[in-house]
Amino acid sequence: MLNPAMNQLVASLLDGDHAAALAEARRLRASGLAAEQIVTEGLEAAMRRLDDKCTVESFNLLEIMLVGRAVSAVANELYPEGVPPAQGRATFVIATLEGDVHDLGKNIAKMVLIGKGYRVVDLGKDCPLATLANAALREHAQAVLVSGLITSVIPQVRKVRAALDECGLAGIKLVAGGAALKQSSAEALNVDYVAETAFDGARYLDGLMREAP
Repeated sequence: MLNPAMNQLVASLLDGDHAAALAEARRLRASGLAAEQIVTEGLEAAMRRLDDKCTVESFNLLEIMLVGRAVSAVANELYPEGVPPAQGRATFVIATLEGDVHDLGKNIAKMVLIGKGYRVVDLGKDCPLATLANAALREHAQAVLVSGLITSVIPQVRKVRAALDECGLAGIKLVAGGAALKQSSAEALNVDYVAETAFDGARYLDGLMREAP
């Protein structure tokens, strides 16, 4: 259920009005709301609404681009990315897989993780499996994160583990997130964890890093 305090923010985001969305996010922060709450109850709520509209029949790339610009503007306001450290607490590789042009959730997850001090290598959207696996190997990543908005990308997600295995990365952790993927189980997607939100995924990774030798 949408938090009523987020109504105006969500409406501005879905209108693709990044200036109004920024102004509302600043007002919410000034009123004392935490950045995490604005992301999980505002930005991610807007993305869920967008997902409901992005069926195969009504997929609207222009709408996604406009909403994406607004979401990214607010996310950058809440979590100024700055310059990623050469060596963070750990290195993660993140991407939206080939066949999915959505990167809103990926960008939010990236900003949250950078804000926590991690080094995040962003491979963008529509990323081929081989590119993802090779980057994880090259960057000595501790985990790979994949995001998906549309359900048609699920078969690609299921192939990621095999691509990583082929690069000798059988032990690397694999996390999935995004509106389409979080409807499935980790077992069904052949991943280690399915994150409900960007912050849920970050908490899972925090736990892994605490357990790492």
